[in-house]
Amino acid sequence: MQTTIGDLLKRKGGVVRSVRANNSVFEVVHQFIEHNVGAVLVMDGAQLIGIVSERDVARNIVLETKTERETAVTEIMTKDVVCVRPEASVEECLALMTNKRVRHLPVTEGSRVIGIVSIGDLVNAMLSQKQFVIEQLEGYITGRV
Repeated sequence: MQTTIGDLLKRKGGVVRSVRANNSVFEVVHQFIEHNVGAVLVMDGAQLIGIVSERDVARNIVLETKTERETAVTEIMTKDVVCVRPEASVEECLALMTNKRVRHLPVTEGSRVIGIVSIGDLVNAMLSQKQFVIEQLEGYITGRV
């Protein structure tokens, strides 16, 4: 049985870290550190308008020698956000992340954001699935099942 992103969010929780478009990059970095996350969503009320990752900060602040206190989130955020529905499988999302070269996927139902998953979340879910299958096969082979 394939694990869906909805299943993963039930275990992980649907906490979404976000900032407003007029926040400074400094506030984004503070969110990264305070919540131990690698990306935050940029919201306008309940509407998703972008995402900012550690990579965005590194490329647009550090390499461009801008200041994080004076740069607004809108200047560095990714506007074309790749999202998934809760029905998507872990495998589908890993393939999407690989093809789109992203490490975080907001999870949406309609226009409502219900969570976010990282590549680490997906890898851990796959490893758990594989470990379960291994244990079942070992049990079958040794007669414990």
